[in-house]
Amino acid sequence: MALSKSILLLSLLALSPLCFCQQSNGGLSPQFYDHSCPKVQEIVKSVVAKAVAKEARMAASLLRLHFHDCFVKGCDASILLDSSGGIISEKRANPNRNSARGFEVIDEIKSAVEKECPQTVSCADILTLAARDSTVLAGGPSWEVPLGRRDAKSASLSGSNNNIPAPNNTFQTILTKFKLKGLDVVDLVALSGSHTIGNARCTSFRQRLYNQTGNGQPDYSLDQSYAAQLKTRCPRSGGDQNLFFLDFVSPTKFDNNYYKNILVSKGLLNSDQVLLTKNEASMDLVKKYAENSQIFFEQFAKSMVKMGNISPLTGSQGEIRKNCRKVN
Repeated sequence: MALSKSILLLSLLALSPLCFCQQSNGGLSPQFYDHSCPKVQEIVKSVVAKAVAKEARMAASLLRLHFHDCFVKGCDASILLDSSGGIISEKRANPNRNSARGFEVIDEIKSAVEKECPQTVSCADILTLAARDSTVLAGGPSWEVPLGRRDAKSASLSGSNNNIPAPNNTFQTILTKFKLKGLDVVDLVALSGSHTIGNARCTSFRQRLYNQTGNGQPDYSLDQSYAAQLKTRCPRSGGDQNLFFLDFVSPTKFDNNYYKNILVSKGLLNSDQVLLTKNEASMDLVKKYAENSQIFFEQFAKSMVKMGNISPLTGSQGEIRKNCRKVN
């Protein structure tokens, strides 16, 4: 009798791997929607694929939305809320104004998911899945996404302005912002690799061309011929919104050219180039990822899971928004 009981217990344990995933990811599990909305990943993937086919840049935009969400109050889709009632939208914050985009793609995914399984899948999980699918579509690594996040009922404009690393922050400031979120120097260098795709505006690196340290001199750590090229479309004044590829070698392909560019002083943003010039551990990682894209891909996937686990709302916290732009 005791033997059959223990066999039953073992077989039950074999059937429920869920609990192990949930414990390891703060209540999140890749199997979270297996029964309640089994087609969710398929739906997200197809809408993202359509959007990226229409405009390659959208992959980088969706990836960036997830970053900018997680660094403010955790991965809770607060970035998607429009201003209304007592909510001042994070879309108005400096890191997002005139640059955060892809909201319509998230709306389209949400409406397709709502048709399939009403009020089941959070906007926060949709953002996380869209970031993974964007990476894969651009040629980057794939990973299993822990799910089960819920949506915030509030936004934080000040959190957006203060917590998101800025292109002109010092290395130490950027690292501190990462550490406050439970991420380390390895995560910082690997996640910066998302700049292998996408664009930056002239306004986000202009100081490097004309006035890096406030003495009217350009940044000595920027390749001079590259700087001359950038100046043609990023003048001392005007052209703020002019776009430049973050990785001019393969701007729409997720690869390790970003790190190779940094090694030859052609990182576009100050926050890119300081990974090589201001910290030894970080410099070693830049060299390692420039040399071996496989190592970069593996670490990027791990760091994305780690970032996606920043302070999620789970259980009865928050809500499942019907419309990602407003609370229920």
